[in-house]
Amino acid sequence: MTVHTFTLTIDWPGGRNSVGDLKTERLQTQISIPPEMDGPGIGTNPDEMLLGAAATCYLITLAAMLERSQIDAKLNLKSEGLVDVTNGVFTYKAIHHYVDIDLQNKEDERARRAAERYAYKAEETCMISKALKGNVEVHTHLTLT
Repeated sequence: MTVHTFTLTIDWPGGRNSVGDLKTERLQTQISIPPEMDGPGIGTNPDEMLLGAAATCYLITLAAMLERSQIDAKLNLKSEGLVDVTNGVFTYKAIHHYVDIDLQNKEDERARRAAERYAYKAEETCMISKALKGNVEVHTHLTLT
């Protein structure tokens, strides 16, 4: 069994509305609470980072599936995260991925069917989606051109 370890550090200077410095091996950014949640809105925030993890995992998984099937396509993705606030409790409810798969060979019906199947299968097999399962609903909306 192979285990990969990813490390993240955060320097946080104080209270709730402070701005921290987040560092990983390949990412450095500031973090704070978003203005929608009465924070300073500097840098990114946990909500965007969770959405980013889910979106990038989904897209890379889909790209790998298409490549393994030798389907030449360009991908575009827009993702939205929905956070519910009820009685002061914040709950990440859902993520919606709006993916556009632009097939380079428009006449290949086999590729079209496979790409459609992979668009939904990628969400089921992505490790971030698996980690969220049972806690956050994840939906895929496909446009195939």
